[in-house]
Amino acid sequence: MCLICDRIEMIKNGANPYFVRELETGYVVIGDKQYFPGYVLFLCKYHETELFYLDDDIRRLFLDEMTIVAEAVSIAFKADKINYELLGNGDSHVHWHIFTRKNGDLDEYGVNGVGPVWWAPWSIMNDEKYKVKGDTLEKMKSDLSAALDEALRKRNMI
Repeated sequence: MCLICDRIEMIKNGANPYFVRELETGYVVIGDKQYFPGYVLFLCKYHETELFYLDDDIRRLFLDEMTIVAEAVSIAFKADKINYELLGNGDSHVHWHIFTRKNGDLDEYGVNGVGPVWWAPWSIMNDEKYKVKGDTLEKMKSDLSAALDEALRKRNMI
């Protein structure tokens, strides 16, 4: 059982409310929990556990598209910095976590905003109070979709 494959099936069935856009190699989705506002995932269409298992051409395009998604995230959510994570220890299906970072967003943990997102406790980052829904989710999806259009147009991809 793969959580990422399940999420992709939900997208294909029109049942994933966090879905924003399908690209050639993956799906752009808003993260369910928004401790770091603007958190987005880019889910690979292919169930592989490592980047090096992807066909060379697919891998290159997947990395290019991830970069475009990250640019759109930065535009849409006015990031001071973007953090990229591709771990797969819990969900071993290649997917990117793209975090919008703002100066001082970790100050409450005594790190002056300098450090990885994982310095915020998982139990806090995953708290239900950060679950995005309703009008807030729809605005995030709309803003990100418009920013994706901008980033893709810049590269003559639409």
